[in-house]
Amino acid sequence: MKPFVLYLLAGIVSCAVCAGVLPILRRAVSRAFLDNPGGLKTHHGAVPLLGGCGIFLGLISGLVFIRLTTDFPSGTLHTLRGICLGGLLIFLLGLADDLNKPKGVNIALKLLVQLTAVAALIYYGIVIRAFPSPWVAWPLTFLWVAGLTNAFNLLDIMDGLCVSQGVICTLGLTFIALPGEYVYVNFAALSLLGACLAFWPHNHASKKIFLGDSGSTLIGFTVASLSIGTGYSGHTDWGFLAPLFILAVPLFDTVFVSLARLLKGKNPLKGSPDHIALRLKKAGWKPGTIVTAFAATGLLCNGCAWVLTRAGLPLVIGLFVLTGLSALILTFYLLKLPAD
Repeated sequence: MKPFVLYLLAGIVSCAVCAGVLPILRRAVSRAFLDNPGGLKTHHGAVPLLGGCGIFLGLISGLVFIRLTTDFPSGTLHTLRGICLGGLLIFLLGLADDLNKPKGVNIALKLLVQLTAVAALIYYGIVIRAFPSPWVAWPLTFLWVAGLTNAFNLLDIMDGLCVSQGVICTLGLTFIALPGEYVYVNFAALSLLGACLAFWPHNHASKKIFLGDSGSTLIGFTVASLSIGTGYSGHTDWGFLAPLFILAVPLFDTVFVSLARLLKGKNPLKGSPDHIALRLKKAGWKPGTIVTAFAATGLLCNGCAWVLTRAGLPLVIGLFVLTGLSALILTFYLLKLPAD
């Protein structure tokens, strides 16, 4: 069977499993494990939290199906074990956080589990390779993966916002990775894409279900892990910088929220209404418009990522200068919007 067909099947199986599981999950937890409105949460009525279980089951089902129906190239299964093991730890951590709302899991335990999940990635060969020294590569890998895991969790502040970025980032990774030999990236990215596409409508339905921390952190962890495994420098030496553009939206959102809280003397790890989406909503933007604006920005940045994998140094410098100026202007604009 041709690789393209297998990639497609991974996404279809994942989508079908997630779509089939979510209604069952919603009915099963409709009177328990609910996210109640209040504080930063402005939704109406209590909403079931465990949509992340659907994402997890869809992702794993897609990978298991491919495992049982084909022979992986040498090394592929070994690498996928790292993503599955690390992803399982992150999912269980998020699930524990969801089941213990509103108190949740303490920050020290979260960091310990995230460190263990990244250690699993490193053990199975998923590590930032731009720096040959493990004393540099390993800490950077932890900062990258743990940072993006939490960045996607921060994005889960409005219906469709986090999952739409999951869709866009996996599409970007797949588009860039497909010509290469890193087939595990293609399989895992398309499996996650299928699960996210199946979940997205349920985030907007009248009888909705939320991702919860189990879903948002799993998406972030998986995308961050896969972004390390794609070959970016086949055409240019600067391609290794492409993940900064692929994941530009969650990265910028996290940096902005942290900056906004620090400027007000607040703990950047403590929740407050400094999110970009909430500022835009208070400025009069409709939720659908906000999600669309985030998605359009993500698509534009992923387009820049593709260009970066094929660009010479002058274009690379131009892209970063233009992006930096745009980010600076946007930061000043957003800081002027009401947050309280």
